[in-house]
Parts: sequence; structure tokens; C-alpha cells
Amino acid sequence: MISQLQLTDFRSHAATRLAAGAGLIAVSGPNGAGKTNLLEAISLLSPGRGLRRAALGAMAREGGAGGFAVAARLDTGAGEPVEIGTGIDAGSARRMVRINGSPTSAAALSEWLSVLWLTPAMDRLFTGPAADRRRFLDRLTLALFPGHGQAATRYEAAMRERNRLIADDRTGDGWLGAVEIEMGTYGTALAQQRAAAVQSLSAALAGQDGPFPSAALTIDGHAWGHAAELTAALATSRRNDIRAGRTLVGPHRDDLIVRHAEKEQEAARASTGEQKALLIGIVLAHAGLVMTQTERRPVLLLDEVAAHLDEARRAALFGLLNGLGAQIWMTGTDAALFRDMPGAATHVDMTGGAPVVRV
Repeated sequence: MISQLQLTDFRSHAATRLAAGAGLIAVSGPNGAGKTNLLEAISLLSPGRGLRRAALGAMAREGGAGGFAVAARLDTGAGEPVEIGTGIDAGSARRMVRINGSPTSAAALSEWLSVLWLTPAMDRLFTGPAADRRRFLDRLTLALFPGHGQAATRYEAAMRERNRLIADDRTGDGWLGAVEIEMGTYGTALAQQRAAAVQSLSAALAGQDGPFPSAALTIDGHAWGHAAELTAALATSRRNDIRAGRTLVGPHRDDLIVRHAEKEQEAARASTGEQKALLIGIVLAHAGLVMTQTERRPVLLLDEVAAHLDEARRAALFGLLNGLGAQIWMTGTDAALFRDMPGAATHVDMTGGAPVVRV
């Protein structure tokens, strides 16, 4: 878990430091107080672009020095705590990552922290573009397979290079074949890890019993059995890809299909409330799966998760979250929403802008 968090010139936070406990953490305050910014900072302590997917430069505080830093102390439950941090220097767009003071890659963060989030923008996940669902699926997969982030990064980099080559009509270029081999290697790993994650999560969801509906998950995409198969498909598709101006085959075309299991209905056709309940159910099942398969507890970031739940379902949610034994950060404009949280909960009041912590 995160035992200490420090933000410097991040969004609305000039210099924020707070100590966090295990279990449920409720962050309350008016709109604009910096609650979601706090969650976004935590989300950057994992690979990727964070819960807003914003440009790094946009995260630097207006009026600040131009860069920002997010640092955390992790209590691993065994041995000495681990110090992790990320940020950018003023005038630089290059993200820096340090673990115990040593420079490393963002992919290395997944070895120490599994972070998953729900935000109000994700309420449209099932009706929005497939790219959003792929990113959600990759976040789920990353928590189960820490190497997934590197496979995704290498595949996307190779695909960008291939798209550049076919845009220049360099189909006879030997470098194109080498790039396709790399896409085959990392793309197959990407697809197989996604499939394994969906299979495990589907089993966990099937055994789920509680106030949130169970979801049935499948991947709409080709099941690439081995790297040579994907490499050959890319070579065959060159002529079509030149006409389209982009790569048309590969796991970057996958889509996560979600259905309301009890109603046998596509999630996109469910009501707004049902869609949110399905999403919460997936995240709860996934958190339990991460603890079972990796023997470590994920950090959950739930932005405004309780705002539109009735009192009974809100109480049920808090009970389930508390039962996970994970560190869970929640935000809300009304502190009263979190008054009845069970267990040793932590309350962070941001009414005055700076966090005030009480247990």
C-alpha cells in the first residue's frame, strides 16, 4: 500500500504531503478542490498515461516551475519500504521514473504497484470507442501480468514504424520485414496475455454473488496462436494496408465485449445505472483475482463512485471493498457519503484545498 504520498507542482497541488492508512480512504471536498488530481497523481505510479491520459506537460501546475513530481513510499508488508516516484523537469516532455533513487523505466513500476481506477468518464466505456475498452482491458491484464506493459509498448512502437514505412510505399524494404517480425513477437504476447486475463476474470465473475450484476467477457479479435502466424498475416496485408494508410490486422484491432450475464444483454444496451454496476462488479472481481494470482493487493482509485448509488447499494459496496483488504481511494463532494464506511477508514478533507487527514 501507499503509506506516504507527496505531490510537487502537480495540477492544483503546489506542495501536498499526506500519510495514508490501509483499507478505505475517503477524499471529500467541493468541486475544484483537487480530489481527482490526487487520484491522477497516484495513477501515474504505474505504467501508462494515468487516468486522464493527459500530456505530461499539462499536468504541471500553472504558475509553477514548469515540471512536476509525484513520489510515494510503499509499505510492501515485508522488509524495508520502497520509494517510487515519477515526473518531468521544466521544459522537458520526457517522463522520469525512480525506484529507491535509481532511474528506471515506467514499466518497472508494475513490479511494485498494481493500480486500477474507475472515473465518471468511464461510465461511457461500453458505448464508446473500442480503443477505450482495449485500454481498460490492458489495465486489467497489466495487474495480472506485469510484463504486459512492455509487450504493449514494444508492439505499438513497431506498428508506428511499420505505418511509416507503408506510407512511404517501402514494401520491398528489408526493414519492413524485420519490423513485422517484432510486431509478431510482441503482438502475440499481447493477445495471449489479454486472453488469459479474460479467461481468469470470467471465471471469477461467474462465481461472484452480491448486489452488483455479473458480467460475461469475451474478446472480439483473432486468437493469434504464435508469432509466425501474425508476422505472416502482416506481410499478406501489406497491399491493403498501403491503401488504408495504416495496419489493419493485429491485436490493436481487438475489442472487449461485455454482456449482462443474467439478462443475456450487451452492456451497451443496458441502462446507465446497470452499466455502472457492471463496471463496479468487474473491478471488484478483478481485485480479488489479482490478490489470488499475484499474492499482492492492488490499489483502487474510485472517483465519485458512490455519488449515484442508492443507500443500500452504497453500503454494500463499502462492505465489499472493506472485505478486499486492499487500499482503496474514493472521492466525493459530500463527506456524508462516507460516514458509514466500515473498518479503520481514513478520511481526507480537502474543503480548504490542502488535505486534512483523520482516521
